[in-house]
Amino acid sequence: METVNLEVLPEKWQKKWQAEGFSELTAIQKASFTALKQQKNVIGIAPTGSGKTLAYLLPLLLNVEKGAGNQLLILLPSQELAVQVNRIAKEWGNEIGLNVQGLIGGANVQRQKEKLREKPEVLVGTSGRVVELVRTKKIKAHQLKTIVLDEVDQLLQDSDVQMTQEALKTVKKESQKVFFSATVKELPESIKENLETEPILIDVRADDQSTKNIHHHYLQVSARRRADLLKKLTFVPDFRGLVFFNQLSDLGDVASKLLYEGIPVATLASDQSKMERKLALHSFAEGKVSLLLTTDIASRGLDFVALPYVIHYDIPYTAEAYLHRSGRTGRMGKAGEVISFVDAHSFRDLKQAIKKNELEVNELFLYGSELVTERPHDEKKEIETNPQAKPKIKGTNFPTTEMPKKKKIRPEKIATTEIYKKKKKRKKDQKNKGARKKKSES
Repeated sequence: METVNLEVLPEKWQKKWQAEGFSELTAIQKASFTALKQQKNVIGIAPTGSGKTLAYLLPLLLNVEKGAGNQLLILLPSQELAVQVNRIAKEWGNEIGLNVQGLIGGANVQRQKEKLREKPEVLVGTSGRVVELVRTKKIKAHQLKTIVLDEVDQLLQDSDVQMTQEALKTVKKESQKVFFSATVKELPESIKENLETEPILIDVRADDQSTKNIHHHYLQVSARRRADLLKKLTFVPDFRGLVFFNQLSDLGDVASKLLYEGIPVATLASDQSKMERKLALHSFAEGKVSLLLTTDIASRGLDFVALPYVIHYDIPYTAEAYLHRSGRTGRMGKAGEVISFVDAHSFRDLKQAIKKNELEVNELFLYGSELVTERPHDEKKEIETNPQAKPKIKGTNFPTTEMPKKKKIRPEKIATTEIYKKKKKRKKDQKNKGARKKKSES
C-alpha cells in the first residue's frame, strides 16, 4: 500500500506539526492518506493512541473547498469525544482558512442553528444532534461530499445505531464514507447498503509501533483495600492517573472517601451534566487534580496530553475494553504505565485480557512513595540500608522517600464533583429533620 511523508502537507501544517512536538507520521497516517485524499471509501483500523483523528482529518480537510458550504461531516459516539475532535479540526482547519462547526448534543441548539447560517465547510458532532438538524433542514445534507464515522463500533451499538444509519442515509450514496476504529473490520449489511463502492480496508495494527512504550503492571490488593491503595499512589512523585471503574456506584463511593480524606480527585460519569464533565476534564488536564475517576465513558478517543498512568481499579469485562482503556496513556509513541489492581480472582481475568491482546504484564510493589518492580528479601532492612537497590520502572526516576504528609484539602474547594456536596446536603437535611421532629415532640 502506498504511503506518504510529511512533505505532502501544506507548509503551515508542517510548521504546526513540529510546534506540536510530533515526529514523523504514524503508520495509519501514512497508509490511509492517499486513499482518503482520492475520496475512496475507507475502513481504517489502528491501535488506540496511534493518531487516527489526524489520519483522516488531514487528507479530508485538504479536499474541502473554501466557501462552498457543508462538505465534510464527522460523527462521534460521545459529547466529550466530539468536543475534542471539533477542537482539533478547528486548529488544523483554521490554518488553511476553513470554518469548522461543532454540533454536539447537550449544547445550545439555537446557537448551533445560527452558526449554520454561516455555511461552515466542516461539521463535527454527535449523531443525535446531527440528525435533528438534518430533519429541520439546517444542515444541507445533499451537499455533503464526505461523512466520517469515528469509533464506528461504538456508533453501531444499540443506543446509537438507529441515528447513525439515518445520518448515513441523508447523504448521497456516491459520497465518500470513512470508518475508523481500533477493532472493527467488517461492517453490517445495513451500513454496506449505503455504500456505492466496497471500502478499502487499511489495517496497520501489525505494523504500528506507537504503543511500544506502554508498560503493563499489576498490584496485588484485596477489594476492600483498593481505595486506600489509590490514595497512597497519589503520594508517588508526579503521579497523575486516569482511574477506570466497572460500576458507577463504586466510583461514587471511592470518590467520596478520597475527597473526605483531602485527596484532590475529579469524576467523569454518564450521570453528570455536560458542564460537570467539562469541568472535570479541564481540572484534570490542568493538573488541579491528580486522579480522574471514570468508567468506560472515557475509554474511547479522549486524548490526555502526556498522561503518565492508567489505573484499572476493576479489570474490565472484555479484552477489547482493556485495550481501549489502556490506550489513554502512551499516545503517539510517548511513554505510559498501565496498572491493574488485582486479587486472586481478578488476576485470572487480567491474564486473559493480556493474552488475547498479546501483551506482557509485570508485578509492581509500592514502598513508601515509590513504585518498584521487585520485592526485596528483607523489605524494611533493604529500604533503610540500601535504597539504591530498589529497581525502578523503566523510564521513571522516582526518589526514595518516605510518604510525605499531605495538606488536608477541604472537599468543597474541589469544584469537579458534586458527590461530596450531595452527601453533605443529605446529612444536613437529616439533621434538620431530626431537630424539627424533636422540637415538635417537646
